[in-house]
Amino acid sequence: MNDIGASKLLSLVLRHDPARIGIELDSNGWVAVPVLLTALDAHGKGLTRERLASLVASSDKQRFAIDEATDRIRANQGHSVGVDLGLAVSPPPQQQYHGTPSRNLASILRGGLDRRARHAVHLSADVETAGRVGARRGACIVLVIDAAAMHDGGHVFSVSDNGVWLVESVPARYLMVLHQAD
Repeated sequence: MNDIGASKLLSLVLRHDPARIGIELDSNGWVAVPVLLTALDAHGKGLTRERLASLVASSDKQRFAIDEATDRIRANQGHSVGVDLGLAVSPPPQQQYHGTPSRNLASILRGGLDRRARHAVHLSADVETAGRVGARRGACIVLVIDAAAMHDGGHVFSVSDNGVWLVESVPARYLMVLHQAD
């Protein structure tokens, strides 16, 4: 299994389907590293502790965190399973950004951004990151979110350990199209 495949598998089991390999996440999304490694090995997807640590450290988006003190691992955000990441409420920057495939634009402008099956809508603090996220699935748009106005309106923001801003939803009135990429 190459690094991309291993990272995708970790995302799947630590964010969406831990039962796929027979593990359970605790209420905060953590699982003991030895439990994860044993389960992966039992399902023919073995990773060494060293390779797991390397995958976590080299992830460009820092999707995962290892708690060295307790020898546990979890995904930093993006869960569709019930976990409480324990993130503190934080006032957002004036503007935030969201990249998404262009085909979603009409729907988003009508109904805003919805978390769907995830715990939160993911926002970026910079245009470049939002563009990279949106471009994962082809032509994309980058939306500007008036985060200060949302915050003033009572919307609650938090930021994950890897710098992704999280909010339950973004009503359409707070959105503006920054640019459309090909």
